[in-house]
Amino acid sequence: MTEAGTDRIVVDQLTKSFPQSGRRSPDLAVLGGVSFTVRSGEFVTVIGPSGCGKSTVFNMLAGLESPDSGSVGFRAADGEDTASHSAYMPQKDLLFPWRSILDNTVLGLQVQGVPKAEARRRARELFPVFGLSGFEDARPSQLSGGMRQRAALLRTVVQERELLLLDEPFGALDSLTRTEMQSWLQEVWQRYRWMVLMITHDIREAVYLSDRVIVLSARPATVRHELRIDLPRPRELSTITAPEFVALEEELLEILHEESRRAFTEQR
Repeated sequence: MTEAGTDRIVVDQLTKSFPQSGRRSPDLAVLGGVSFTVRSGEFVTVIGPSGCGKSTVFNMLAGLESPDSGSVGFRAADGEDTASHSAYMPQKDLLFPWRSILDNTVLGLQVQGVPKAEARRRARELFPVFGLSGFEDARPSQLSGGMRQRAALLRTVVQERELLLLDEPFGALDSLTRTEMQSWLQEVWQRYRWMVLMITHDIREAVYLSDRVIVLSARPATVRHELRIDLPRPRELSTITAPEFVALEEELLEILHEESRRAFTEQR
């Protein structure tokens, strides 16, 4: 068991370029040396201008892409890479419409070779925590958007990986449902203290949920700024109107706007 509060994930000088098909031009440099760490039990959010490579970093952590240079890994004696420790939740819930909610939530476990009965038992135990009791046999079309996202997160969490990668998990939801889901996620995170790395374009969401916010620059991305969110937990919805919260939000907004303007200027 890793000691709580110690650096666990190490992202070190990641670079990545992609070929631009159909054009006689150099490869597109997306990452220009991204470095940061994440501690055990920490909730960290990554924000940055559109197209700066946030999802590319996540794909590397999940083992879906390789960097041109640099490395991602867990600080551990066994030297295991992050893919074996990570569970990835994309923006869309990707629930199979022909499967029940219970059978959707066990997919990750079944891929790992967990017997079906054991996978169902482990997933079913989490249904009350995720507000899904009584919907085990329902189909995705019978659930609201928020419930579908909770089912998708349950499918991610039940794999019992050390790191949860959440890529815009609430981006497809309406404003009210999104606010409810943010409060719910904070509640269950405080109960389980997962190590979470999240991407969002919502600065208020980043401040409300996070221990730390990492701001990536325009591409080729580097870490432009890191901001610690020293606000007491649990955070009530009224927290978002507190002067301390507003000041943090404004600081991030100013930096992000600077990078967005730079990205727009360079693309012209």
